[in-house]
Amino acid sequence: MRKAVVDTHVCVACGCCMKVCPRKAITIPKGICAEIDQKLCVGCGLCAKECPASVITLEVCEK
Repeated sequence: MRKAVVDTHVCVACGCCMKVCPRKAITIPKGICAEIDQKLCVGCGLCAKECPASVITLEVCEK
């Protein structure tokens, strides 16, 4: 199973990832950087493809 992960040190909170997430798993609390709710994320990769700064990656995780 894959899950999306954000590099919080580089994210600029542009919101592109949040707009394409079909599960609404991404939020930008306080406008600082994107956060992904791992319980909602299905690892589709749309957010990683859409991120203009390439700060979202898909990582393999255990169930």
